[in-house]
Amino acid sequence: MKPTISIVVAIFNRKDELFELLNSLNAQTDKDFEVIIVDDGSLVDLKPTIHNFEEILNIKYFKKTNSGPGLSRNYGAKRASNDWLVFVDSDVIVEKDYIENIKNSILTIPCDAFGGADKAHKGFNLMQKAISYSMTSVFTTGGIRGSKKAVSKFQPRSFNMGVKKEIFEKVGGFSEMRIGEDPDLSMTLWENGFTTAFFDTIAVYHKRRVDFGKFSKQVYQFGCARPILNQRHPNYVKISFAFPTLFLLGYILGFIEYFILGKGFILALYGLYTFMVLLHSLIVTKNIAIAGMAVISTYIQMFSYGYGFLKSWILLNVLKMKPENAFPKHFHKV
Repeated sequence: MKPTISIVVAIFNRKDELFELLNSLNAQTDKDFEVIIVDDGSLVDLKPTIHNFEEILNIKYFKKTNSGPGLSRNYGAKRASNDWLVFVDSDVIVEKDYIENIKNSILTIPCDAFGGADKAHKGFNLMQKAISYSMTSVFTTGGIRGSKKAVSKFQPRSFNMGVKKEIFEKVGGFSEMRIGEDPDLSMTLWENGFTTAFFDTIAVYHKRRVDFGKFSKQVYQFGCARPILNQRHPNYVKISFAFPTLFLLGYILGFIEYFILGKGFILALYGLYTFMVLLHSLIVTKNIAIAGMAVISTYIQMFSYGYGFLKSWILLNVLKMKPENAFPKHFHKV
């Protein structure tokens, strides 16, 4: 018996991105699924966009007060009719066989939850492609988030994530965290004895942030969230989580070494790293302009995440602050 699918999308404002997502869902080879749109207090009217698809998609639309993505997904999950909940971000596009591949993978790879990769679409602009490279590269934290070789411990991310509805309800769904709510759910599933898997046939095209400033702010928040997650789930702490912070501190140390000791050994290592990122991104993207911007976005990612992680770690572990007091904007009071 084939699994039944409910696509749940929490959205705030992104009207144009929503149109592109729904258009890609309308092109599916397997039409047997429902779409649940949860409008998280948008300041723009999304109804005209929804109306374009009401007669061609099995779509439900709900609007609520703003609470952040996690609790909005919970809201949508309660209104889902099918056995599996599939969460995607509003700024993704899916291939036409996305639903078909999800169902086939569920039948062949036993799991309680799953996730897939993200990549850049050929229609994305150069900066989006550069940022996409940084977020998925083996030279950044993107390359250690999970892989097919570590199927049992892959951490699904909410831009492309599926969970059995029954199990989602058993663990209470997404937590009150506004940032990092998806790895939080993955580790909660593990702690309750449930399994996650990586499906390599369901990658989505993820737009992410459209400029370096927004991208920096986003990954800074990811960095702040990680020590909070480490506190909540101490059994799943990895030394690799601190890599961007060590990268940032090493860079600062390199300048100290150069200006005080007159030596440039550490900075030379960073020069080698920069060259490797440039070369690898050029091979992957086949575009020198994207490769150049990928170097910039990679450093932004490492520095911003590293600074966020360091700040959060000090506040939580040295100053002994509670996460909700240290980062009140990262939590929503239920």
